[in-house]
Amino acid sequence: MSGNKHPRVRRLTIGALSKHTGCNIETIRYYERIGLLPDPPRTEGGHRDYDEDHLKRLAFVRRGRELGFTLDQIRGLLRLVDGGDFTCADVQRITLSHIAEIRDKISDLRKMERVLKEMVSKCEGGDIPECHVIDVMFASLGK
Repeated sequence: MSGNKHPRVRRLTIGALSKHTGCNIETIRYYERIGLLPDPPRTEGGHRDYDEDHLKRLAFVRRGRELGFTLDQIRGLLRLVDGGDFTCADVQRITLSHIAEIRDKISDLRKMERVLKEMVSKCEGGDIPECHVIDVMFASLGK
């Protein structure tokens, strides 16, 4: 057993970070530019040198995006975590607000579905260049 009390921190290239998280390299760079992911140190050759903290943070951001959180909402959650002064109630408030937004979007999508179903039900689907759906969409310009 070595005398080193600290475990070796795994170092990752941007390609390895991308592979581990399923996040596109350009997206990783974007998250760095907007401050969601801290700039990694650079190797002597100028390559980004990521560690486990970058991996965990990027996984958090990716999961947040998969759950439909906006980048601003994710930034808010990370600010709470980074400050170390958060409660579960803080996170719950943000999440409940996000759930309300999701419900609103679902309602809007259902309305769109009803309108589209109504439009397409009047479409004959024939071989002539007349189409009720197109006519309705052009007619909406005048409204």
